[in-house]
Amino acid sequence: MNTPARCIWPGNDPLYIDYHDNEWGVPEHNDPKLFELLILEGFQSGLSWITILRKRENFRAAFVQFDAQTLSMWSDAQLAQCLENSGIIRNRLKIEAVRTNARAFIQIQEKFGSFDRFIWDYVEQHPITNQFTEQKDLPAQTDLSVRISKDLKKLGFKFVGPTICYSFMQAAGLVNDHLTSCYCYKK
Repeated sequence: MNTPARCIWPGNDPLYIDYHDNEWGVPEHNDPKLFELLILEGFQSGLSWITILRKRENFRAAFVQFDAQTLSMWSDAQLAQCLENSGIIRNRLKIEAVRTNARAFIQIQEKFGSFDRFIWDYVEQHPITNQFTEQKDLPAQTDLSVRISKDLKKLGFKFVGPTICYSFMQAAGLVNDHLTSCYCYKK
């Protein structure tokens, strides 16, 4: 069986390949999924994405399937319990940001009708399709991710710097950064 040409970053790891082939860069419009991606990208800061993928089910269990309504009402004690959970990244500031971000996420939903509508307005409801031929050409951030980061911070979000926002844009399909040689580029 021929292996399709794909971006080089997933390497040979089956979990990474599945994520690359079926999730990364696919336009996401489901608010709970967008919230999950935003939170996980914040946890990924300073780490590799494969580390987060390997712990994703643990994160989902620890953070009640990323239910923003529930998380917005969590007590300090509930957040502190997550610091004891070896199945997730135990960074106190990132864990505390989950509740903060859940509250900000809900405020956006109330103001704009959905987080989906809010975030996709930045790209006029259509993914930006880049035409990179080499992995080294992919940016870590863009002017747009800087703008989104500033806006999210003004709205109360934490761990949403420009690089995190660009990674979120890639993961949620707001931008297609598959290499032009990758079979997913035209999907």
